[in-house]
Amino acid sequence: MELKFVDPRALTENPDRARRSKSNPQADALLLATIKAVGIVQPPVVAPETNGGNGFVIDAGHRRVTQAIAAGLDEIAVLVIERAEDGGAMRSLAETLAHEQLNPVDQWRAIERLVALGWTEEAIAVALALPVRQIRKLRLLANVLPAMLDHMAKGDMPNEQQLRTIASASLDDQKEVWKKHKPSKADPQVSWWSVAQGLTRTRMFARHASFEDDLAQAYGIAWVEDLFAPADEDSRYTTDVEAFLGAQQEWMTNHLPKRGVIVEADTWGGAKLPPKAERVHGKPGKSDHAAIYLDRDGRVQTVHYRLPEARKPKGKNGAVADADGDDVVVAAKKRPDVTRKGVEMIGDLRTDSLHEALSRAPIEDDTLMALLVLAFAGRNISIASGSGDDVYGFARMERHAVRLIGEDGKLGFDRETLRQAARSVLIDVLSCRDNRSDSGIVARIAGDTIGADDFLANMGTDEYLACLSRPALEASCKDTPVLPRQKVKDTRAALVQHFATAHFVHPAAVFAPATQTVTAWVAKYEGAELEGDEDVDGTPGHLDELDGDQSTAKAHDDPGEDDEEAGDAHLSDEELSAFSVAAE
Repeated sequence: MELKFVDPRALTENPDRARRSKSNPQADALLLATIKAVGIVQPPVVAPETNGGNGFVIDAGHRRVTQAIAAGLDEIAVLVIERAEDGGAMRSLAETLAHEQLNPVDQWRAIERLVALGWTEEAIAVALALPVRQIRKLRLLANVLPAMLDHMAKGDMPNEQQLRTIASASLDDQKEVWKKHKPSKADPQVSWWSVAQGLTRTRMFARHASFEDDLAQAYGIAWVEDLFAPADEDSRYTTDVEAFLGAQQEWMTNHLPKRGVIVEADTWGGAKLPPKAERVHGKPGKSDHAAIYLDRDGRVQTVHYRLPEARKPKGKNGAVADADGDDVVVAAKKRPDVTRKGVEMIGDLRTDSLHEALSRAPIEDDTLMALLVLAFAGRNISIASGSGDDVYGFARMERHAVRLIGEDGKLGFDRETLRQAARSVLIDVLSCRDNRSDSGIVARIAGDTIGADDFLANMGTDEYLACLSRPALEASCKDTPVLPRQKVKDTRAALVQHFATAHFVHPAAVFAPATQTVTAWVAKYEGAELEGDEDVDGTPGHLDELDGDQSTAKAHDDPGEDDEEAGDAHLSDEELSAFSVAAE
């Protein structure tokens, strides 16, 4: 290295310099003023000419030489060094980056020059203290149309997302889009958003694929790595949407579960279920169906649903038609020994006697619990249960009551059987589902009493967390190491990953209702319970006769025998036989 004083006008510019885009005019003016005031503080670096001349080629400091000439200096100090094997390409790039950051186009051109001189991507990354991924990302600019690169070198750069889209498109597509959106004298600024929109292609990512590599090869799918994506995720993708969806469809066909069906996606990206089907958000039952579909991202999704029970067609007179469609012949019933009026009288007498016994007769606790199970099995009780597969029907409570009946036709049970029957009745009756089977606040009070919160499933899933608003989702990060992200989907993904090994129950799902809600409910029905509880004669209100201003419906429009026989037509043979015995 040697220090010399030379005329700046005698120096030759290096055609392979790193910075090729025009510098900032304000920066040039500031440098010129500094040179005029104190001169050149750091001498430019030059090297002897290699073509046999006696001059020097500028290796670093082109702007300093240019501004020295502009300042009218006749002589400047320069450092003369020996020419490196790569022509000083790496030294020039490193020094230029240290002074002022190059734009991506100049960085890419300098890196391509180093690669042509034999440098590897790893060696360039080590020398410049940059990640190898950043070097590869810059080299993607080789896929950008040269006309676009020239405009980018002027300082009009797209953002990273737009640059990713442009670099992924073919040169022919870039050429067509550039014709429509290239700058003009009236509008020198390029709308890179419009350019990126014109080159956007649907991407199907490998992380969303359910099929393996053998099926991908069969459909000719070639994965391309997105170097602009974060380094810690699988960024492979393909733009062959038809092949990707075809492979996904074949995988679904080969892995279709029992009672499963492949459905299409609806307008909102969800599963298009069959008519009258109700989606099951909880644990699916044995008779529930599975619907498999592809969402908007091409991922295989599975939802469960249940269908109402098919109703058999009825023939004439309410009889069920046979397989051939012929109506079953209804046999004529004989006239009962007790008329319809007599049957109504017996029913009234039995009811009054039953209510009197329930109010005054001594009953053991086990018998009282068994009678409660029998009461739920009554024909006048209709329970829209949330435990069965058919939410459109009613629970068959008789199957619980028959377990308490002995061989002699009377109550006969042990305590364990009674407990099991009582639990089964409560399971059929109490429901928190958001449909016609909802039991209301009583089901939540019951769940809070028996500690049902401990049996709630993990709600830290993507399906449930997608139902939460941003404030509710960020509130779920409390007591967890997860911090809210800028994007809601990133926060949700972090919570799903955290709760994959933990248990999460959203506060809105706990059973215990608010105290004011329970108090208002008690106050509403507490007064109704006390009102009319006892009459002036001491008779319980629910056993008292009808008041005088109330009327009862007549049993018949005409007390004739023909009407009485017609009124008995709906009774079964067993009931008629029982009434005959009672009449005798």
